[in-house]
Amino acid sequence: MTRTQVGIVGAGPAGLMLAHLLHLEGIDSVVLEDRSREYVEARIRAGVLEQGTSDLLVETGVGERMQREGEVHAGIGIQFDGERHRIDLEALVGKSIVIYGQTEIVKDLIEARLATGRPLLFEVGEVAVHDLETDRPRITFVHEGARQELECDVIAGCDGFHGVCRPSIPAGVLTEFSREYPFGWLGVLAEVAPSIEEVTYCTHERGFALLSLRTRQLSRYYLQCAPDEELALWPDGRIWEELQTRVGLEGWTLAEGPVLEKGVTGMRSFVAEPMRHGCLFLAGDAAHIVPPTGAKGLNLAIGDVRLLAETIVDWYRSGDNAVLERYSPECLRRVWRAEHFSWWMTTMLHLPPGEDPFGYRLRQSQLRYVVGSRVAATSLAENYVGY
Repeated sequence: MTRTQVGIVGAGPAGLMLAHLLHLEGIDSVVLEDRSREYVEARIRAGVLEQGTSDLLVETGVGERMQREGEVHAGIGIQFDGERHRIDLEALVGKSIVIYGQTEIVKDLIEARLATGRPLLFEVGEVAVHDLETDRPRITFVHEGARQELECDVIAGCDGFHGVCRPSIPAGVLTEFSREYPFGWLGVLAEVAPSIEEVTYCTHERGFALLSLRTRQLSRYYLQCAPDEELALWPDGRIWEELQTRVGLEGWTLAEGPVLEKGVTGMRSFVAEPMRHGCLFLAGDAAHIVPPTGAKGLNLAIGDVRLLAETIVDWYRSGDNAVLERYSPECLRRVWRAEHFSWWMTTMLHLPPGEDPFGYRLRQSQLRYVVGSRVAATSLAENYVGY
């Protein structure tokens, strides 16, 4: 048996950022991850950072590469009815976003963690959490062929939707809310300079499309498709043809290039309440999922662990267990705001199966209101950059 103050299950951005924030406050932790370092550093995920997220990376000393390589965007585009409109985030709410891949954030946080010399264990198996309602919770696991036991004061479940932490909470404690959407995203990473200067959301009679980027040499594009769409149905030629149809404008054409990666992701909304049981605290995808339209998943995870780190620090300093009770309700207020915004963006921009003319007209009316009213545009901007 070994001992630490905080046991962290999961080495995604939530777990790694929590470990980093705790280290800066002198609190010891052990991070456990079931995948290899190579796998974790190669996972392609979100790339839109709210200003609060990018500011935190800089403030805590892990944002230097993001400042050098990230793309600051002061606005986003919305395209429909053959016209492209701009939502000026900076002018409306005084904030911007940064385009910097989650993969790169994970790499930066892993380097920062390794530099501290504190434990970060990859390829850990048979992870289980125990004694959650006591003051000495435990994590058991297998690493490098040896069975180990880690005693903690607190366990942070940052192990994603399919992780072991949330299912370890006894039946009847959690209330789960969910919604499945009848469409998914076909994501494409292409080796071509972006044709747009800012992230652009497009709605078309054939479905939704999103124009984004990873770097000045890599473009990231998405097409609405069925949630269980077979990739074999989407050869490169069809992808470019469909993108040109959905995003093309008179006098403007999307630049094409080699497709490096493609995959289909289904879309869901999910929230588990409360986000704490005893000494176990859930964060990120372990507690909530949002459809990607609002660019909230990564930012919610970072917001969770920022508050969790503050809560743990206050608890150690005060010794007052009541401090721990604030975590879940404070997180959930922000989570439900993001859930609503993500649902709203998704339903406004996507073509639902079997949509009738009345539904189509309603969506078009909402889009015209958003781009034509400063008040409506400000509401979108405030939520997009981080409420």
